[in-house]
Amino acid sequence: MAYAFTKDLETGNQLIDSEHRQLIDAINNLLTACSTGKGRAELSNITKFLQDYTAKHFSDEEKLQIQSQYPDYANHKRYHEDFKKVVAGICQKLDKEGPTVALVGEVNSAIAGWLINHIKREDVKVATHLKSRS
Repeated sequence: MAYAFTKDLETGNQLIDSEHRQLIDAINNLLTACSTGKGRAELSNITKFLQDYTAKHFSDEEKLQIQSQYPDYANHKRYHEDFKKVVAGICQKLDKEGPTVALVGEVNSAIAGWLINHIKREDVKVATHLKSRS
């Protein structure tokens, strides 16, 4: 089942929303590849993209938080750092074990689940703060 970028995922910040869309698109690309029997073949490309792009996205988000003096910056940054470790762990498993069906499932649950929850719980707070500062 693909993820849709619905209204409840919109933060109202154009940069953050466009980056979230790209992350969700990457996850959906993996799900599409899985549904056509190509998930294991695509796993390496998609996990590499997710690792690189989450680092870029988190950096962009954190810059906005620093510029706007977001009061919960330290906690938000910690969430990002913890997530980067999860993605790095998945990439290490991929390097060590190769693409497996179990790893595809882990990407879907650990990465997609975390991202959706993080947007709904934390990034909306950041966006609200940014709106209040502009």
